[in-house]
Amino acid sequence: MKKAFLLLFSLLFIFGAPAAYAEGNDLLLINGGSFQMGSETSEAWRSADETLHSVTVGSFYLSPYEITQAEYESLTGENPSTFIGDNHPVEGVSWYDALAYCNARSAAEGLTPAYTIDGATVTWDRSADGYRLPTEAEWEYACRAGTVTPFNTETSISAGEANYWGHYPYLIEENYFSQENLETKPGIYREETVDVGSFAPNRFGLCDMHGNVSEWVWDAYGAYDAAEQTDPVGGTESTRRVYRGGAWNDFAKNLRSAYRAAMQPELAAFNVGFRVARNASPIEALVTASAEVTEEPEAEGSHVLIAYFSWGGNTRGIAEEIASQTGFDLFEIACVTPYSDDYDTVLEQAQADQNVQARPELAVHIGNMEKYDTIILGYPNWWASIPMPVASFLEEYDFAGKTILPFCSHGGGRFGQSLTAIAKLAPDATLLEGLAVSYSGGSRLSDNISEWLAASGVAAE
Repeated sequence: MKKAFLLLFSLLFIFGAPAAYAEGNDLLLINGGSFQMGSETSEAWRSADETLHSVTVGSFYLSPYEITQAEYESLTGENPSTFIGDNHPVEGVSWYDALAYCNARSAAEGLTPAYTIDGATVTWDRSADGYRLPTEAEWEYACRAGTVTPFNTETSISAGEANYWGHYPYLIEENYFSQENLETKPGIYREETVDVGSFAPNRFGLCDMHGNVSEWVWDAYGAYDAAEQTDPVGGTESTRRVYRGGAWNDFAKNLRSAYRAAMQPELAAFNVGFRVARNASPIEALVTASAEVTEEPEAEGSHVLIAYFSWGGNTRGIAEEIASQTGFDLFEIACVTPYSDDYDTVLEQAQADQNVQARPELAVHIGNMEKYDTIILGYPNWWASIPMPVASFLEEYDFAGKTILPFCSHGGGRFGQSLTAIAKLAPDATLLEGLAVSYSGGSRLSDNISEWLAASGVAAE
């Protein structure tokens, strides 16, 4: 930690000290300004929801580090994290948990809480001097720190500059078998969070804006308003909230400054945490957000469908075990033109499809999707996301009002960013906690499935 602080001050001296410490706490003053939010259409691995547009943000304070487990536990008495360490970032917190922490810290320091929380409805008093989450615009402005490149390092970020799945640096997907053209070669995969401040800060003095854990922001997920914006706060009607920055188990492409992830606000994940902000000057406005908290589904036999895509057989085996335990209907997502049987070839085909967000034509279809209330959706984690046939499936049907219970087979990255992909493609569905299975699941597969189904409230037939 001490070394990180020394490096932080060295960089501030070199780059003209664009940030200053706030009196009385550890936050940095981020001087406001205008920037281009989103990404150029030429940026590799950009998503359609990254429309480039002009944004101006006022000055604000932001914590230089992600909130640590020690900080979180000292106020809440709880530590929900998977990777335990006082100086590791807290993870396993929902959006609502992050807001509650902000209010508790405000109260502890004699500040006016920013949020009024009434069940699933939250009202943000923008004039309050207490702690809050940054807006999505503030977060990206702070992350970029004046840069316009995919990463604030202005190079293809390395595993020595951020904590992510270093085996998969930027552009590895299209250079997997011939890596001489890669600016950054594959590096270490730590497979867990690390102490905050373990890597050099950006030019604003902020650490871990890329990697370690993703970070909740205030905004509801939705399309950007392409018009010029000043201090935007995002939509208020979406059932998804945005989190940013990528995490320890993400590929570099999902650490980009412009990349947007989304999840239901009541859900938590082992790779999502947060950092806090405060106003530099008040804005006289109230913003209200409301989303229904997920309730356990009432699923009975014929109302539940197990839909899965499988290539090597691991996901098929998991789906068949679920069907064996429950008696639920089973449906395989299959393509008119199947992927190659050769592993190396399918790697190239999968990344090429993801890169252009292809929608392969499906060979079979469900004629009575309306009868299913709950979809247990399975797939292999391909290049840290869903296979594109699953995207075709999600776009073919109306999932409004339905519950999606995801599971995936993986080789080390768990869900990657696949849950965000589902959340974006089925915005009106309710997502429940998923099950990530390493390869075929081993001897514990049957027990893991039964425990997961019970915890999800999905009853067998």
